[in-house]
Amino acid sequence: MWSHAPWQGRYLPHPLAPKERLKAYATWCDAVEGNTTFYAVPSKATVASWAEQTGPDFRFILKLPKTITHERRLGDVDGEVRSFLEAVEPLGPRAHTLWIQLPGSFAPTDLGVLARFLHSLPRSHRYAVEVRHRAFFEDPRAERLLENVLTAADAEWIPFDTTAFFRSPPTSNAERETWTRKPRLPRRTRALTAFPIVRYLGRDDSARTVEGWRPWLDPVTAWLREGRSPTVFIHTPDNAEALLLARRFHDDVRARLPELDPLPDPMPAEPPTLF
Repeated sequence: MWSHAPWQGRYLPHPLAPKERLKAYATWCDAVEGNTTFYAVPSKATVASWAEQTGPDFRFILKLPKTITHERRLGDVDGEVRSFLEAVEPLGPRAHTLWIQLPGSFAPTDLGVLARFLHSLPRSHRYAVEVRHRAFFEDPRAERLLENVLTAADAEWIPFDTTAFFRSPPTSNAERETWTRKPRLPRRTRALTAFPIVRYLGRDDSARTVEGWRPWLDPVTAWLREGRSPTVFIHTPDNAEALLLARRFHDDVRARLPELDPLPDPMPAEPPTLF
């Protein structure tokens, strides 16, 4: 996402060398979703460049490759997991959480597979699971069983909140495309660990995005007061304003909790002038 074209020259300096883009992004936000790792395992040199561009407190939430989660469905993947962990090793503590996004067909009957997989993982990393099968949200027994599996492994449940997005029909090309691809699931605001992660999808209309995230302000503020350390990602279908919106969400939480540290000052998109 740090190379997102609509941000270049508007929020982030342009042109920038590839090895400078993440550094610029990290002055706007202190966390990023590592979605590209779902499609291909990066080289160690690439990951080392990510570490060089970010401070030690920057958070990468890295998605496990689809070979592990979608093709093999967590079975017989020890070699693939080992290769992935070796690749992301240069990040050190920046590899805040490894994100296990499961396909919509991964059902309550598959929880035994998930339990065995989680318990096979090394304790050197933190893990979080995103499920998309509706039974986990609508069947109390399935929800409880999943929570038990995650709690036993000290793993978090990542909610993907699309309720605001699906509240009314799409009005832009980006919204129409997203409408066909994203899951329609109930909002879930319960945290299982000290490190909750929230993924929120709004609309391309920023005012509607802000209105839609209001139900998250109380839970996130409460987590911080409890001593938890949440990570919240703000998305829209085109993500054109996502940098500003992420900082606005942080400001909304900080208005309720003034002791929350501010985000860093963003790198100017243009160099300063004398006049």
